[in-house]
Amino acid sequence: MATPVTGYLSLVSGARRTPRYDLHLACLLILVAGMLNSAGFVAVALYTSHMTGLTATMADHLVDRDVELLSISAVGLGSFVLGGIWCTLLFNWGRRRGLGCRFANVVAFEGALILGFGLTAEAFRGEHRDLVSVGVLCFTMGLQNALITKVADVPVRTTHVTGMITDIAIELGKLLYPNRTPGTDPVRGDPRKLRLLATLVGLFLLGGVAGTLGCLAVGFSFLVPVAQLLLVLAYRPVARDLARQRGRPARVFL
Repeated sequence: MATPVTGYLSLVSGARRTPRYDLHLACLLILVAGMLNSAGFVAVALYTSHMTGLTATMADHLVDRDVELLSISAVGLGSFVLGGIWCTLLFNWGRRRGLGCRFANVVAFEGALILGFGLTAEAFRGEHRDLVSVGVLCFTMGLQNALITKVADVPVRTTHVTGMITDIAIELGKLLYPNRTPGTDPVRGDPRKLRLLATLVGLFLLGGVAGTLGCLAVGFSFLVPVAQLLLVLAYRPVARDLARQRGRPARVFL
């Protein structure tokens, strides 16, 4: 039997989208992105959401011929692209079949990937650990970024804080504009958009703090409860579609 909490979770990741649930899904994903980004920096001194920085790093290491660091940057950039590709394939596979779990499929895959990584990351050592960490974290970032583009009412990327801060500055500039010239259209800011952007940037910051503290305290195993939350979020829509495909009533246990 569904509880209010599990019912709400199934709506957040379900196919019937509303502006409220779009916002809640974006907030959760950007919080997770902040955690993963900071954990990556603690572990391998690399911000795994920052593709501009990774591209610049590749250019630097091409010049100084540092093959090891060039390889890590290339793995990160390639993994980010592959994450976006996989999200697009998985989402459209569900959409073309009319599945209600097309959002939840991507969230479930991310949760399973993070869970496996959180449980096994400490088994890797040296260069292999760096490559695996960067590959998994960048893949997840690409996956999340592609997923949030499917949410029409939240025109942001979960890892692209630069763009959001730029939009905050624009909105603040509009709100501060004096509008002293009569007979012209006034310049108006959008307080609602400003609050939304500030909230999302704040959540990325909060996730970064949590990711740094968690990784310093227990390593990548701090990601296990994060992965479990994502899997719970995706469970009901996925279970419902699986039961429908088998021709049986959906029996879910949350």
